[in-house]
Amino acid sequence: MAVVLKQVLAWMPFFFGIGFIAPLIAQVMVQWDVPAPFNISRIAFGLIIGGGWGLIANVRGRWA
Repeated sequence: MAVVLKQVLAWMPFFFGIGFIAPLIAQVMVQWDVPAPFNISRIAFGLIIGGGWGLIANVRGRWA
């Protein structure tokens, strides 16, 4: 159980990116009436940005 928990916590920046940052980006785009590029949905755009940013943070070990 500790090994599973350690693996899940190691991926927390990625989960934060897709679970918090992606919906936040989509909601801000809705609020400001900004269309997503390439004719994709706003949440898909948010998932691309948030997931990518979380993955980069996970690999680097920091957000900035």
